[in-house]
Amino acid sequence: MSTDQIAILIDGGFFLKRIQRLLRENEIDTPEKVARCVRRLCFNHVIKLKGGSGKLWQQHMYRAFFYDANPFDGKAHHPVDNKSIDFAKSDVAQHRQALFQELRKERKLALRLGKVNRDSDWTLSPRLTKAALKTRQQLASLNALQPLIEAAGTAPINLTLTTDQAQQLQQAYSFWQNLRSGDVALGLRQKGVDMRIAIDIASLTLKKQVKTIVLVAGDSDFVPAAKLARREGIEFILDPLWQNVNDDLFEHIDALQSGLKRPPVNGQGAAEDAVASLALPI
Repeated sequence: MSTDQIAILIDGGFFLKRIQRLLRENEIDTPEKVARCVRRLCFNHVIKLKGGSGKLWQQHMYRAFFYDANPFDGKAHHPVDNKSIDFAKSDVAQHRQALFQELRKERKLALRLGKVNRDSDWTLSPRLTKAALKTRQQLASLNALQPLIEAAGTAPINLTLTTDQAQQLQQAYSFWQNLRSGDVALGLRQKGVDMRIAIDIASLTLKKQVKTIVLVAGDSDFVPAAKLARREGIEFILDPLWQNVNDDLFEHIDALQSGLKRPPVNGQGAAEDAVASLALPI
């Protein structure tokens, strides 16, 4: 059975990161406000595609799908803070669970939740890796300690350093002493989200449940599914939330549009469709 309805698929992890750049903090500081932002995004896409006043906008929408993963609920010992962390009780996990509860209340919105697995142990932030490796050279002067230790037994050891060697040791010491909790991260990986997006695109396409699919995402993992949808006659629209995309992606989509206002440029609000400023029905 053919239909002219719209399905809006939202990569939740990408969406939650991007809205921090697109919106003011007081617009997204509670789960309720974030859920309202999701609704506003869907509303704007429907009005851009269908026009009208927006009073009956949800009649044009088959469903919105929000893809994310249940927060990691394990425990780990932080190597910098030297304390145990219960991730299930963290502010991030509690905020995400509260957001899921709000989204479950939304009309015509389905949650698609994957999971987060622990794939590896704590790792140093990539931006600090080069500095950490440099400390190997800075600590090279301590190589002179080994023969002194072997010769001294239990006697005190005096190590003579040049000014340059002393400065090198001080720099290495400062690097490790100044590490903060946010400089290391546990090796967590999201599982099952991309697969769910691809399966839903294929299902919506092959069952002819919609005419248009709007995908809110920022990478090119969707290309194979987009090709399938377009071959079957589905209009495929990408919303990267104003993030730049590679030029070669345009051959795999039918249009590029955003459901949220463009972020200000140099302190000035950029021009945007009148649709983005429409009042969202409660």
